[in-house]
Amino acid sequence: MNATVNVVCYTSKILSNGEHPLMLRICKNGKKKYQSLGISINPKYWDFKKNTLKACCPNKEYIQKIILNKQMEFQQRMLQLTCEQKDYTVSTLLNKDCATFKLKTVEEFYCNLIEQYACENKCGNRLIYKGSLNSIKTFTKGKLDIPFSDINTMWLTKYEKWLRSKGNKETTISLLFRTLRSAYNKAINAKCARASDYPFNEYKINKFNTTTQKRAIAKTDILKFITEVQPIGKQQYMELSKDIFVFSYLCGGINFTDIANLTNENIQSGRLHYIRQKTGKQIKIGIPQEAMQIIEKYSKTGKGYLFPILDSKVHKTALQKQNRIHKILGKVNKNLKLLAAQLGVEANVTTYVARHSFASVLKKSGVNIALISEALGHSDLATTQIYLDSFDNEQVDDAMKNLL
Repeated sequence: MNATVNVVCYTSKILSNGEHPLMLRICKNGKKKYQSLGISINPKYWDFKKNTLKACCPNKEYIQKIILNKQMEFQQRMLQLTCEQKDYTVSTLLNKDCATFKLKTVEEFYCNLIEQYACENKCGNRLIYKGSLNSIKTFTKGKLDIPFSDINTMWLTKYEKWLRSKGNKETTISLLFRTLRSAYNKAINAKCARASDYPFNEYKINKFNTTTQKRAIAKTDILKFITEVQPIGKQQYMELSKDIFVFSYLCGGINFTDIANLTNENIQSGRLHYIRQKTGKQIKIGIPQEAMQIIEKYSKTGKGYLFPILDSKVHKTALQKQNRIHKILGKVNKNLKLLAAQLGVEANVTTYVARHSFASVLKKSGVNIALISEALGHSDLATTQIYLDSFDNEQVDDAMKNLL
């Protein structure tokens, strides 16, 4: 049985000014409890038959607003408990520890979440949720002033179909759906969405094929970037793009974010010492002569860093650094695709290809996978295995000859 919530003029108590307090009366299963609204009224302004304010009551609109807000608060609380199939009493409803619902729109909750991550300097999380928000905002044509309850299985099916129509890969679709699911879960925990509306129990996202594609290129193609390439056109950062790719390959597959943050302090006794930002693991690796020459090329243009990506006088906060790195990374990867086309390298070349290629070339040279894992800064060998290029058909054929 659901509870009833009414407001009464509590005549059993007379205040010093001669007025009676207005009380919230909650009844369920024959039990009743009262809670003060913090306001009182002269009984001549109260209609005891209709149990409401008289038209002549001073401040009628103000008092009615207080009454309606309080009634709505308890009705939302009862609705949530009913949806979650949880029993309750009048005492538990009045318990201040019982969290009240403050439903938010999808856009409102996302913006609050992104702002929170920015304040906590969790730039990676901020970027992921911002990307998710931008995606669903584009999908809904900017109409995100909707409750989470509108995101049901039908909505998710349409969203997936739209993402595929835009040519997104499985890994991208999976990330966007996992981020949306995470945001929904956070909204439920924050009492900004109802668990009874949660669509992901029915709509499974593990159906997406997220097998990591191996992105390594052959050693012969890597050497083209080192020996043959002549930066083309006047594209900004073209030569820097080539140098970063080669530097990453020569220096243990160091990723772009770590390269951007390198300073002179990271060079110790001719070796590169740095903390990998993604894992927090310390990396110590030798710097080949070719890599040192690249460092020296930019020694006068680094602005506090080894490479002219960040400026110590401009990019001071974690968010400023992240935004700058994200912007330049996009330009660098675009340039690498142009260079690959110039060299006849048939691959989607990005800065991360240098990292994968470093691991694969060492593996084919007979280097122990544990040593490769150490150089890459991986926490386990299973992660390293993803990076390692599969054997080509010729190698498999040679191995098959040994069966007989």
